[in-house]
Amino acid sequence: MDLPRIVAAPMAGGPTTPELVNAVSFGFLALGTCTVDQASTWLKACEPPFGVNLFMPQPEPSLIDVEMVAAELGAEVPQADVTSGFEEKFELVVEAAPPIVSTTFGPLHPEHVERLHSVGSEVWVTVTRIEDAREAIGDLWNADGLIVQGPEAGGHRSTWSPDEVPDTLYLDTIVEEVAELGVPFIAAGGVRGPEDVERLIDLGADAVACGTAFLLADEAGTSPRNRELLRTDRRTVVSRAFSGRPARGIENELTKRYRDMPPIYPYLRPMTPDADYCLVGKDRGELMEAPAKEIEAYLAG
Repeated sequence: MDLPRIVAAPMAGGPTTPELVNAVSFGFLALGTCTVDQASTWLKACEPPFGVNLFMPQPEPSLIDVEMVAAELGAEVPQADVTSGFEEKFELVVEAAPPIVSTTFGPLHPEHVERLHSVGSEVWVTVTRIEDAREAIGDLWNADGLIVQGPEAGGHRSTWSPDEVPDTLYLDTIVEEVAELGVPFIAAGGVRGPEDVERLIDLGADAVACGTAFLLADEAGTSPRNRELLRTDRRTVVSRAFSGRPARGIENELTKRYRDMPPIYPYLRPMTPDADYCLVGKDRGELMEAPAKEIEAYLAG
């Protein structure tokens, strides 16, 4: 499909709301961590066209690692669904048939791709490395397009394996390499103004995804505490201590304490409900506080 220059990136955990998706020209609804009931309600509340993002099911982490971290934190080992209701959410997405369905943490299986293609949905995969980009568009995974995520991006790094160390190549470098593959793609990571958008489009991106830029939008579901944190100058770090998977967010006591958190996603977050959890991109500066449409217009230049 033809995309606008700016798309609203999916921000799981609250910031992306149906109201935010509906306010911009094209937004991705984030279904990665919500419940199945929430996914159903949100899909019905979104007005076409919009995209949907799903988290791929995770391998069960080492119970030894989970129990070790729980003991250090003085917490009980929680109940956790490593699939996050994936199959139930997938059925809802097939019914909704959005023009684009993107995935984080890996590609959809061929049978899922076939079903989405049968209802007219394109399948896009979020990648952080040129190697993953090549694999995603190959005959096995058959992706229609890519979301190219740089290390500057806020939120979870879309590594395909929980224990993979994220690549640190700048977004521009990855974009230049992916542009040579000849497939449509969206660039994401560290976009703060129209000059960033123009640069990435010039490098070959079909569109640019912005998440951090919309965190203080009127329509965003960003919590009061996180809105407060976003107005500070506290630095961001990439750490597994937010969730058990590499993610970029505002440094907190856990990221300072646990430099080598084992890959225990999704068990960590339920054990640390009181820790600051503000996932945001690098060098956020002073974010616009305005209706999402105004933020989009500014970014588009």
